[in-house]
Amino acid sequence: MSSNLHVAGAIARRQLRHAFLNPALAIPSIIFPVFFLVAFAGGLQKVGDIPGFEFGSGYTAFQFVFVFLQSSAFSGIFTGFGVAADWESGFARRILLGAPHRTGLLFGYMFAAAVRWLASGLIIWFGALLFGMQVGGDAVDIAGMVGLGLLVNVAATLWGIGLSMRAKSLQAGPAMQVPVFITLFLAPVYVPLDLLKGWIHSVASWNPMTAIMDSSRGFIDGHPDQSLLAFGCAAALVALLAVWGLTGLRKAERGE
Repeated sequence: MSSNLHVAGAIARRQLRHAFLNPALAIPSIIFPVFFLVAFAGGLQKVGDIPGFEFGSGYTAFQFVFVFLQSSAFSGIFTGFGVAADWESGFARRILLGAPHRTGLLFGYMFAAAVRWLASGLIIWFGALLFGMQVGGDAVDIAGMVGLGLLVNVAATLWGIGLSMRAKSLQAGPAMQVPVFITLFLAPVYVPLDLLKGWIHSVASWNPMTAIMDSSRGFIDGHPDQSLLAFGCAAALVALLAVWGLTGLRKAERGE
């Protein structure tokens, strides 16, 4: 356990130092969510007035949750980019040789991704408040929303790590982003699930991100709903992608 923590700490420090001191990595994780918040919450504000749209905290808070979870997922993906870059530079092989317990690598990457997201998420949070967001939930509700975001962040990080360990190249970047992007946008992004029609309603009904997004919106509105289902879906994603990440690490260890 001590060796794992030592490896995890070293990896996390390196990743965070590299992320926060490199504007090309730090700025996109903040700019993109802020852009989506302004574009969706500002440009589509009138969507909140359509019949059947009932969300007490208003449309800005409704869209903020999507942006909040999106930033969580993409902080994990950007961490996957860092892993791929380490493989391209040859540094990842040195890490594998120097780490007595390789599972510590995964914990280090996950911790770094979580810290990156919490830093950017805090900026997005204050930006949304300045934008006029209303918050109906209390501290416990907000903690529940953040907890779901952390699980999404861990799942996305494991997805990125597993793919990076297999591809060992930044050319895998689109393959990391596109599935996450599609999964997020096939959930109820602009309106609640009940207002979706046709095939998008059917897909969103089976999308695990729908339960996570709906529950997070319930938390920020102060009326938690489907919390057990949401945490169950998030935990299942983490468990499934933990296998993906670990098997990717084992392949990398064997040089496959």
